[in-house]
Amino acid sequence: MKKADAIKYFKTVSKLAQAVGVTRMSVTQWGEEIPQRRAFEIERITNGELKADFTPVNQQSVQTHSVSQ
Repeated sequence: MKKADAIKYFKTVSKLAQAVGVTRMSVTQWGEEIPQRRAFEIERITNGELKADFTPVNQQSVQTHSVSQ
């Protein structure tokens, strides 16, 4: 979830911070992407209007090895 989208939804950084129970300073330190825990919290607070869209960054494929007998 992009921080800009959440700020737009809540109208201000202060209102976003208040909604998730953190300080304005915490919100300003998040970077472009909202931390995963907070993103899921925002998804819940907004009844799914904003979506936490996380997929593992280093998604590794499962490799299987066949054993010759």
